[in-house]
Amino acid sequence: MHIGTIPLANRLFAAPMAGVTDRPFRQLCRALGAGYAVSEMVTSRKDLWNSLKTSQRTNHEGEPGPIAVQIAGVDAAMMAEAALYNIDRGAQIIDINMGCPAKKVCNKWAGSALMQNEALAVEIAAAVVAACAPRNVPVTLKMRTGWSQEHKNAVALARQFEGVGIQMLTVHGRTREQGYQGHAEYETIAAVKAAVGVPVVANGDISSPEKARDVLAATGADALMIGRAAQGRPWIFREIGHFLATGQHLPPPRVAEVRQLLLEHLQDHYRLYGEASGVRSARKHIAWYVRALPGGEVFRQHINTLDHSSAQWQAVADYLGALADQMERLPVVALPSASADDQPEKLPA
Repeated sequence: MHIGTIPLANRLFAAPMAGVTDRPFRQLCRALGAGYAVSEMVTSRKDLWNSLKTSQRTNHEGEPGPIAVQIAGVDAAMMAEAALYNIDRGAQIIDINMGCPAKKVCNKWAGSALMQNEALAVEIAAAVVAACAPRNVPVTLKMRTGWSQEHKNAVALARQFEGVGIQMLTVHGRTREQGYQGHAEYETIAAVKAAVGVPVVANGDISSPEKARDVLAATGADALMIGRAAQGRPWIFREIGHFLATGQHLPPPRVAEVRQLLLEHLQDHYRLYGEASGVRSARKHIAWYVRALPGGEVFRQHINTLDHSSAQWQAVADYLGALADQMERLPVVALPSASADDQPEKLPA
């Protein structure tokens, strides 16, 4: 599979999630089987580009390509400028956010709110494509099925986006009105796939190898994008990839392997965010990893009392080390898998 002329390792993608898919998490997902990972969204507001948050979101040091950055905003010229800003900082693919359902984004008419104004949505897409074309940087776009059940316009917009040069479309199978409630539907994604010639990516509720197989069959999509189900379970990409290739399940990872993955993830996380911010923002990742483990809730509460990275890291090492020793003596040595329904509040853009 390709985006423009850029080849991808496979058709399993890590979704952009605000506050989650930073560089350490993207690199972890890539190492565990994701063929592609998109950054959390970067604002098009120039006055915020020098902020600490934006500098962290545009840090791609050591990240394997292709590097994809998602941008968000409501002004075509500002979005075009934001695309160039991120290309100068290493972006090889620009993704436009028209899928985020968060109120603080939609209240500013960004994210999925743009689907209510088709003319503006297409103007933004065209401006970003025009800005990126001289740099040979392809532009992709992520959207929902529509604003509401009564206003599903993904197919109409998809045709227009393809017409102005968008080179891949990702569709989350819910309206903005749904948020993350209920179940994703895939008929609209299938309709988008039938309507355009560019690659189409299916997103929403893909939480198991069987579900991945079924969504591909139902939609005819070229690829799958996985968000919430990868939180605390980044190995889901290799599990799905193995199942799609062989029809067989990989055994769940041993606790000892998860211990190593999480400890390395935390070290990378601390290096990016620093001591205070790193400790606070790491808490959610730790909670996702341990939620299905024996004593996980008690351990999560303990982690939230620790304010230093060394203490946090050592607590994780001790807890998972003891659990690994205990589970080595059990007949089944595996880490329980969590379902997407168990996910905490941070959700994909």
